[in-house]
Amino acid sequence: MSADLIWRKSSFSGGGNGECVEVATEPARLVHLRDSNRPGVTFTTLPLAWAPFVAAVKSSSLVAR
Repeated sequence: MSADLIWRKSSFSGGGNGECVEVATEPARLVHLRDSNRPGVTFTTLPLAWAPFVAAVKSSSLVAR
Protein backbone atom coordinates (compact mmCIF):
# COMPACT_ATOMS: atom_id res chain seq x y z
CA MET A 1 0.00 0.00 0.00
CA SER A 2 1.28 3.42 -0.89
CA ALA A 3 2.25 5.61 2.08
CA ASP A 4 1.10 8.72 0.21
CA LEU A 5 -2.58 7.79 -0.07
CA ILE A 6 -5.08 10.59 0.44
CA TRP A 7 -7.78 9.38 2.85
CA ARG A 8 -11.33 10.80 2.67
CA LYS A 9 -13.90 10.48 5.42
CA SER A 10 -17.17 8.85 4.42
CA SER A 11 -20.08 11.27 4.10
CA PHE A 12 -22.08 8.88 6.30
CA SER A 13 -19.52 8.97 9.12
CA GLY A 14 -19.52 11.50 11.89
CA GLY A 15 -21.86 12.75 14.53
CA GLY A 16 -19.22 12.60 17.23
CA ASN A 17 -19.94 8.95 18.07
CA GLY A 18 -16.46 7.75 17.12
CA GLU A 19 -17.55 5.80 14.05
CA CYS A 20 -15.61 6.89 11.01
CA VAL A 21 -14.89 5.03 7.79
CA GLU A 22 -12.24 6.46 5.49
CA VAL A 23 -11.48 5.53 1.88
CA ALA A 24 -8.44 6.11 -0.34
CA THR A 25 -8.16 5.12 -3.98
CA GLU A 26 -5.30 4.38 -6.32
CA PRO A 27 -6.92 5.21 -9.67
CA ALA A 28 -7.82 2.08 -11.67
CA ARG A 29 -5.89 -0.14 -9.24
CA LEU A 30 -7.08 -0.49 -5.64
CA VAL A 31 -9.56 0.85 -3.10
CA HIS A 32 -8.47 1.02 0.55
CA LEU A 33 -10.79 1.29 3.56
CA ARG A 34 -9.99 1.88 7.22
CA ASP A 35 -11.49 2.81 10.54
CA SER A 36 -10.08 6.21 11.55
CA ASN A 37 -9.84 4.94 15.13
CA ARG A 38 -7.50 2.15 13.95
CA PRO A 39 -5.72 3.62 10.88
CA GLY A 40 -3.09 0.87 10.79
CA VAL A 41 -5.71 -1.76 9.88
CA THR A 42 -6.96 -1.55 6.30
CA PHE A 43 -9.15 -3.51 3.91
CA THR A 44 -8.14 -3.41 0.25
CA THR A 45 -10.25 -4.41 -2.74
CA LEU A 46 -10.42 -3.96 -6.49
CA PRO A 47 -12.56 -1.20 -8.06
CA LEU A 48 -14.62 -3.88 -9.87
CA ALA A 49 -15.77 -5.20 -6.47
CA TRP A 50 -16.05 -1.80 -4.78
CA ALA A 51 -18.45 -0.23 -7.30
CA PRO A 52 -21.25 -2.83 -6.86
CA PHE A 53 -20.84 -2.68 -3.08
CA VAL A 54 -21.26 1.11 -3.04
CA ALA A 55 -24.28 0.82 -5.35
CA ALA A 56 -25.88 -1.74 -3.00
CA VAL A 57 -25.28 0.50 0.02
CA LYS A 58 -26.75 3.53 -1.76
CA SER A 59 -29.84 1.57 -2.81
CA SER A 60 -30.25 0.10 0.71
CA SER A 61 -30.37 -3.39 -0.77
CA LEU A 62 -27.95 -4.80 1.81
CA VAL A 63 -29.60 -6.73 4.61
CA ALA A 64 -27.90 -7.44 7.95
CA ARG A 65 -28.17 -11.04 9.02
